[in-house]
Amino acid sequence: MSRDLSPRTKLVLYGVLLVLSVPFVFPTWWMVTSSLKPVSEIFSFPPQLLPLNPRFGAYQRVFDLQPFGQQYVNSLYIALLVTVGTLAVSALAGYAFARIRFRGQNVLFLVVLAGLLIPSEVTIVPLFQMFFKLGLIDTHWPLILVPILGAPSVLATFIMRQFFLGLPGELEEAARVDGLGRFATFWKIALPLSRPALGAVAIFTFLHSWNLYLEPIVFLSSPEKFTLPQALTQFVDAYGGPMWDVQLAAASMTALPVLVVFVIAQKQFVEGLAHTGLKG
Repeated sequence: MSRDLSPRTKLVLYGVLLVLSVPFVFPTWWMVTSSLKPVSEIFSFPPQLLPLNPRFGAYQRVFDLQPFGQQYVNSLYIALLVTVGTLAVSALAGYAFARIRFRGQNVLFLVVLAGLLIPSEVTIVPLFQMFFKLGLIDTHWPLILVPILGAPSVLATFIMRQFFLGLPGELEEAARVDGLGRFATFWKIALPLSRPALGAVAIFTFLHSWNLYLEPIVFLSSPEKFTLPQALTQFVDAYGGPMWDVQLAAASMTALPVLVVFVIAQKQFVEGLAHTGLKG
């Protein structure tokens, strides 16, 4: 369709999109550039789009004030484990709800979806008590298990179910003719075809785990075990006031890798959501 547009129309369209992107791009631009400014320039008016004398001292102080490198590793490996676990659970559950017929299937699926309606704040106290009795407080296990078995996994299951519902039934019939069982059909045929949906699930699951804030402040108390969102709140001066340049430097290092991943994988993300459809 875009090929049929005239050059002038394309120019106007790109101009409108550029203007609309400013409210989304400017905060990130301000965060990164302000991390290179002294505190006196951060809130100057009118705001400076570029630092007059870029300074990288705030980035060094991020690592001097906290074990930020270890905290970065914590967030990374937790997000990866949560992503892999959610992909496994949601793919199996989504396929079962979509392709295996059993009594009470729709009722059970509605019960699972009801998990999306329960705010995490409602369940955080019972979860704390459970993990306390298991001796898992101040460990990363709650941050791994809660997302895999909670709302993010429910949403992922819904996306995978919708995708599997759109697969032609002839594929399974051909697999049965070839002698494949139920799991072999899932593993060799359905799962490889679901790459767009898996890509979408992987991206939003990773982002959710990377940005998780409530659970870390409840379950973790040791600075070396903190994740990045929790660590960002600890950059304060002796009077409890924010260290703006250090906080912005830490926030820039936290956000930029995620932005890069999303920019690279956004096509896969949009394609995966488009293929899930609204069937069933």
